[in-house]
Amino acid sequence: MKNNQDQFNVLRKVQKKPEASQRELAKDLGFSLGKLNYCIKALQKKGLIKIRNFQQQKNKFNYIQYVITPKGIAERTKLTINFMKRKMKEYDELKRELEEKKDKFD
Repeated sequence: MKNNQDQFNVLRKVQKKPEASQRELAKDLGFSLGKLNYCIKALQKKGLIKIRNFQQQKNKFNYIQYVITPKGIAERTKLTINFMKRKMKEYDELKRELEEKKDKFD
């Protein structure tokens, strides 16, 4: 998975809704089902999430639960910090630009 933002979004959504189906996660994230499936498999391959299969005996219904591993939590934290640093830098640059424009008009 090339896009860190996609990776972050999937990890965040899986942590909030571990019992959600891939179809539901894809809809929530604005992804195609194929893209989400690709992302889930990539995260699993990296060891960032585990996929548990459960079977409800009464309904003979299988369902999946996604579990973020400790490594996945660490990666999500790292991605969050990097995101916040980027946004703070953008804020500082915009603030500086506004101050420069304000100085020109004064």
